[in-house]
Amino acid sequence: MRKILIDNQSRPLSQPIVTDYCSTFNSRFLGLMFRKSLAQYQGLLLVQPREDRIDSSIHMFFMNFDLAVIWINKQLRVVDIQTARRWRPFYQPARPACYVLETHCDHFSAFDIGHQVIFKDL
Repeated sequence: MRKILIDNQSRPLSQPIVTDYCSTFNSRFLGLMFRKSLAQYQGLLLVQPREDRIDSSIHMFFMNFDLAVIWINKQLRVVDIQTARRWRPFYQPARPACYVLETHCDHFSAFDIGHQVIFKDL
């Protein structure tokens, strides 16, 4: 699977987040379900073919831990941030997004709406 480094260009992280690039239906649907834990600087980048609120929504069924979820638009700007609690049915961004960064809860305060992010291939 393709690996991507994600950093906050507006407020650089002490260490970029290493994510799996999930652009297929199956990889997006499975996401982090059934995993026991998530390291602090790891995550998933769920990639949608178009910007949309519904298409970029997530579920937290079969999750063993909470997540910081950062929704990002085509211009690589943060459009919403939420803490997603395990076993909750539905989270949707306030504005359309085509990228969903699911990462460790420690990163919740590392991003703000409007921040510019950067993706780099590993």
